Amino acid sequence: MDIVTLMMLKLTAREVGGDEHGNRYFEERKARRGKPPRRYVRYSGMPEASKVPADWHGWLHHTEDSPPPSGGYKRHDWQADHLPNLTGTKFAHRPEGHVLKSGKRQAATGDYEPWTPV
Repeated sequence: MDIVTLMMLKLTAREVGGDEHGNRYFEERKARRGKPPRRYVRYSGMPEASKVPADWHGWLHHTEDSPPPSGGYKRHDWQADHLPNLTGTKFAHRPEGHVLKSGKRQAATGDYEPWTPV
């Protein structure tokens, strides 16, 4: 984030909170006439929208009026932790046979019949 954007953020918005990824969230101090106040996220590291957890996504998009509690919302035991989009990183999902994993696919089973137009 460049210095001008950072200064404007400090002058026109107040910090509301942060998440476990280090992102910080801001809201305009003075809303525009007839509109809700703008809400911003300052990403920790590379700006990537998928780094915003679901708790904060609702607040950013005015689905929730108040920001999530400091520890986050109560979670069910079946819910997985939030992960940003890992495509293009070394942590991306690579199924068996992927060139970057082992490069060998399993042999075809022979139960596939391609469609041919008549």
